[in-house]
Amino acid sequence: MPDLFSPLRLGPLTVPNRIFMAPLTRCRADEGHLASLLMAEHYQQRATAGLLIAEATMVMEGHSAFWHEPGIHSSAQVAAWKRVTEAVHAAQGRIFLQLWHGGRACHPELNGGAQPVSASPLAIANDTVHTPKGKLPYVEPRPLADSEIPAIIEGFRVAAENALAAGFDGVEIHGANGYLLDQFLRDGTNKRVPPYGGSLENRARLLLEVIEVVTRVWGGERTGVRISPLNGFNDMRDSDPIGLATWLAGRLNAYGLAYLHLMRGDFLGQQSGDIITPVRANFQGVLVGNMGYAPDEAHHAIETGLLDAVAFGTAFLANPDLPARIRAKAPLTPPNPETFYSPGPEGYNDYPVWRD
Repeated sequence: MPDLFSPLRLGPLTVPNRIFMAPLTRCRADEGHLASLLMAEHYQQRATAGLLIAEATMVMEGHSAFWHEPGIHSSAQVAAWKRVTEAVHAAQGRIFLQLWHGGRACHPELNGGAQPVSASPLAIANDTVHTPKGKLPYVEPRPLADSEIPAIIEGFRVAAENALAAGFDGVEIHGANGYLLDQFLRDGTNKRVPPYGGSLENRARLLLEVIEVVTRVWGGERTGVRISPLNGFNDMRDSDPIGLATWLAGRLNAYGLAYLHLMRGDFLGQQSGDIITPVRANFQGVLVGNMGYAPDEAHHAIETGLLDAVAFGTAFLANPDLPARIRAKAPLTPPNPETFYSPGPEGYNDYPVWRD
């Protein structure tokens, strides 16, 4: 039976282990949403992962949600990301870029006063966003007109082309965690009428149309998709998350994806349930699990066939040599939340490697 250290085929790629680095937004981009040299060093340090999945990256100008997140919509951003991919490849690593649109999680103070867009005019409640003016509440988004949606899809297509030019090994479409594609997908935020609202198939239409254009650029075999049907982060909810995940798992088989990246739980603990079993039963490709896995649990999930790989988040953040530590059963360095989003190398590139 395979384990965490068994090679895994992802389309044309064979990765050396099943310990993936989950996408982690760290707000270390330079002005102009340019991937920084700090980021190149950060990902190179973690290149022993089976696969690095780079952080949420803006597919279109004017839709910032994190202030200092990277983008992939300009030639300068392509050049900046190329420094990252070259650094990773020099260390024999493999890296996918996460294509992302923040939707209602964006804020006018980060986008020249522009109102954010979403499926419906529902603001994120009971939370704030970091801006140059300090923490501010989220604002009510403007619902996208059906006639505007082709431009969003085209933004993802152009971003996919740019990621190819930047030297990535593939891309992951971010359909999780309450950002734009997820806002259309779940009925707690999508109150539209057809063709992009109502039935589950209509709510999934935007995600599927984005997958269509991205896979025309990359092929399905170099495209991953991330979903989080249970996660309440960003004030999200669905009336039937298990049904949503089950239907979507079967529907995604049509694309021959490199993988489906499934977040199994809810950061806020508001919704619960076994979402992995029905997805495993319905999805025929590589299934990557994420959210709170300890190494022993990850080993077991792969040995039993429940998952094909596990994406580690904060464990990889604080342990750049995570695969080596897991293999040696060495202690893991705890992360420092105070430096998750602060500028500079502290809490980013200064975590130690393990010495036997």
